[in-house]
Amino acid sequence: MSSPTPTVRFNDRVDAMQPSATLAMKSRAEERRRQGHPVVALSAGEPDFDTPQPIADAGVRAIRNGFTHYTENTGILALREAICEKFDHDNGLSYTPEQIVCSNGAKQSLALAIHALCDEGDEVLVPAPYWVSYPEMARFSGAEPVVVPTRVDNDYRLTPEALDDAITDRTRLLILCSPSNPTGTVYPPEELAALADVLRRHEDVYVVSDEIYEHVIYDAEHRAFASFPGMKDRTVTVNGFSKAYAMTGWRLGYLAAPEPIAQAAAKIQGQFTSAPCSITQKAGVAALEMDKGPVEDMVAAFRRRRDVVVKRLRAIDGVRCPTPEGAFYVYPDLSRFFGAEAPDGSTIEDGDDLCFYLLEEHNVALVPGPAFGEPKGLRLSYASSMADLETALDRIETGLAALR
Repeated sequence: MSSPTPTVRFNDRVDAMQPSATLAMKSRAEERRRQGHPVVALSAGEPDFDTPQPIADAGVRAIRNGFTHYTENTGILALREAICEKFDHDNGLSYTPEQIVCSNGAKQSLALAIHALCDEGDEVLVPAPYWVSYPEMARFSGAEPVVVPTRVDNDYRLTPEALDDAITDRTRLLILCSPSNPTGTVYPPEELAALADVLRRHEDVYVVSDEIYEHVIYDAEHRAFASFPGMKDRTVTVNGFSKAYAMTGWRLGYLAAPEPIAQAAAKIQGQFTSAPCSITQKAGVAALEMDKGPVEDMVAAFRRRRDVVVKRLRAIDGVRCPTPEGAFYVYPDLSRFFGAEAPDGSTIEDGDDLCFYLLEEHNVALVPGPAFGEPKGLRLSYASSMADLETALDRIETGLAALR
């Protein structure tokens, strides 16, 4: 007779944590593919390009040269110096290597910053739509995420008035993401300056500025939030190599912060993971030093795809779709179809239902809006081939037209 399975008691914060909706949809799409369905997955936030050759060559050299041991916890000096040069050249910001912490991806850098700065009872302001992990990271630190809604007719940008209204005496952190995942929104410099004006009146509020899509930008200007007067000493800038350099699997990100915050983040990292992969760090140096032609070519391809996707979606009656100015996502409002009846007689109650209907009946994988805090929309990634995008858009159009 077998023994009963013991009950496992988990950390309450783990029990409360929601799984990543983007990863869940990716897994669901892969499962259907294994079952033989011709799924086109537009759910992953990953460039469909190979890592540029100079970066790959640097990684191979690191292996052949035996650069395969532990490095300094915060990353090799050459990489941190190259990141400082990048900030100086691209953003007009001066940092020292002691203010840089290199981590296993920008996601880890975000978690380090949030956990270093937040404590029980703090509030973290998260403009919606937001990247799915921001609220979960805040909760796991003991803080409470406070969702600040934005509007589709304002391209999902946080306004100074909404920011001012959301700040309380418990507010510890504002998370900004420009260019945005999931909307592709880019804040104009004058709007960032207006947000900085509000924050200067609240000296205890810090900013985590997620700028991972900095170089995936089209018709807009990127400005680092730390570059605005009074903001550098209160901003943790998070960036990395995954998106602009097609290095998602290499796992390399970094943060730049005032030295006390960088030291706190490094202390956490030292106890949890230590430094990122030594080979990847050498590749990161090569990425920052190489000619940017491959990056520019990739961004040009994303622009062409964006234009096709936005045009096709706007041609569908009932779809509202802002034009993204960066990243590689669109976030159309499809709430017009909520309450509609599907061909099998079921009702499309919300974005979750709509996404699973499109996946199960039309073999297109998207990510539903509730995961991003704006339930009227859904996220579509155009980091796929033009052929796959055209096929997916045909299926979306057919699927929506079948709803009554």
